[in-house]
Amino acid sequence: MAKTITGIVASKKTDKTIVVAESVRLTHPLYRKQYTVTKRFMAHDEKNEAQEGDKVIIVETRPISARKHFKLEKILQKAGVQHVEAENPLEAIEAAKEEKK
Repeated sequence: MAKTITGIVASKKTDKTIVVAESVRLTHPLYRKQYTVTKRFMAHDEKNEAQEGDKVIIVETRPISARKHFKLEKILQKAGVQHVEAENPLEAIEAAKEEKK
């Protein structure tokens, strides 16, 4: 049975590859203090459809590269507001002012 992991896309900078961060809350056995452990997995995204901040399910597969052993199975929830870099920032500011009017 292949391992499945649910996590948040932390990075999408490389082509057809996403980095998924899985966070787990644990309790220290002696001090009873809760702490968070985060593991990062590289996953194959064939269509480049996942964006940073999306909640996704990745599934274990054969090794695709030296560090990629997972592939994207499903996007559970899309991220809220996404930042889009404009080629000319002045044009973007002027367009935003015109939309307000």
